[in-house]
Order: sequence, then C-alpha cells, then structure tokens
Amino acid sequence: MLLTEIDHIAIAVRDLEAAVEYYQKAFGATIDHREVVESDGVEEVLMKVAESYIQLRTPTNPDSPVAKAIEKRGEGLHHIGYRVDNCAEALASMIAAGATPIDKAPRPGSRGTTVAFMHPKGSFGTLIELVQE
Repeated sequence: MLLTEIDHIAIAVRDLEAAVEYYQKAFGATIDHREVVESDGVEEVLMKVAESYIQLRTPTNPDSPVAKAIEKRGEGLHHIGYRVDNCAEALASMIAAGATPIDKAPRPGSRGTTVAFMHPKGSFGTLIELVQE
C-alpha cells in the first residue's frame, strides 16, 4: 500500500481570515501552519485534525489554479492530499494505473514536503495531491 494516510483535505476559500475564524469558532481549531506558496499562487492555513490537516487555501493572484477553481465552481472542496513515503514511486504507480499527472515529477510543496498533483480527469473526478513529508 503506497498511501500511508490522509495528509489533508483542501478547501478553496475567497476570504482566508473569515474561513479561519469560522473553523476556530465552529470546531475550536487552531492554526498549525501558515504559508504563502508562490509557485501555486496561494496562501494556505493548516489546521491539525489528529494526524491530518484541514487546509484552507485562498488565491494570491487571479491566474492561480485556486482562483480559477473558485471562479468556475465556487468555494469548497479543492483536493485531497494523500500522504506517501515516496512521492516519485506513488506518482509512477498512479500513472501506470491510468492517472493523468499534472506534475510530471515530484516538486517542493509547503511545510518542506515533496508533492505531485494528479488531474481529476484520470482520478474519478478528484484532484489528488501526493504528499511526502
């Protein structure tokens, strides 16, 4: 089994501060990590849930994939991040199984992770992120 656990559930939001406040009030969640990921055009906040995270993401520019997703589908579930021990191995396995890669090779992600995204078209309608810590 290449997947070790759910790393995070990513939610695209227009107003990051409002979303953080909501999760704090509704669930008592606290911010575990906050980062601007220039390469993805997003600012994200991670809120710890057991060994996983809720990742709230907002676009930092109108051309980012998250901005386009919000424009097309509105706010809400953006992707699921699966934790793996070896991102390159998991990426190759998914491609061999018929998945459509967005990233042709693993690349740096937030929190010092290594990541690779898979297109929803090849993954039953779900944008998937492979995350190696």
